[in-house]
Amino acid sequence: MTSDVGLRPVTPLGILAARLDAVCARADLPPDVAAELAAVRDLAVGFQPYLEEHTSPESPALAALAERTRTAPWSGTLEAEMLSGHVEGRFLAFLVHLTRARRVLEIGMFTGYGALAMAEALPADGELVACELDPEVAAFAQGCFPAGAPIDVRVGPAADTLAGLAAEGRVFDLVFVDADKAGYTGYLDALLDTGLLAEGALVAVDNTLMQGQPWAGERTPNGEAIAAFNARLTADARVEQVLVPLRDGITLVRRTPTPPPPR
Repeated sequence: MTSDVGLRPVTPLGILAARLDAVCARADLPPDVAAELAAVRDLAVGFQPYLEEHTSPESPALAALAERTRTAPWSGTLEAEMLSGHVEGRFLAFLVHLTRARRVLEIGMFTGYGALAMAEALPADGELVACELDPEVAAFAQGCFPAGAPIDVRVGPAADTLAGLAAEGRVFDLVFVDADKAGYTGYLDALLDTGLLAEGALVAVDNTLMQGQPWAGERTPNGEAIAAFNARLTADARVEQVLVPLRDGITLVRRTPTPPPPR
């Protein structure tokens, strides 16, 4: 199964576990304090492995894709830590099943773990459209997909792809947003304003905890963007949402239900 072992911690809990481990390594702590810190550290360190152990295993195709991603020579802003991974992949597959989605849109594909996890859960007549800005990353992902996977990769700026899909009259039952964080608000507005969402559609937005930056520590530009997006989303009367503390945070969003007319 996919594991985060050996990767830089990029989730609030992973960062917490690493920092606790560093504190526990200090030799100047009183024995009772060291013992208490070690117990807290063990609670944090063991959390993600326990989730993985008790989550249904990933398919061989997903495991192979994850291994290729972990061992690829990434550079610049790309890194293996961007992979959705085992537990989040299974969560996305469950969303496909629970919503009975036939038409899925992914905004921000990277190497395609989330796309393939959702595609595997689609019915026989289902299709997934994946938006990816980087043509090399898109080609990497397509080289990992099994033959016949129902994934239509659209390369280019996501805003342009969304406009094109809206012009085509495309409508989606489930949307997964995991692209540039500064673009999140614009992507959500495009989904809500251009008719891309089917009635009752669900939108899942990734990284909405952003390593804990929205509420603790110093913020990077991504942390600032996510804090602003979360605040905007919370104040948006068009939608209702729940922030799920899975991995680096996934916010589930749907249109606020329209009340029935009075009798």
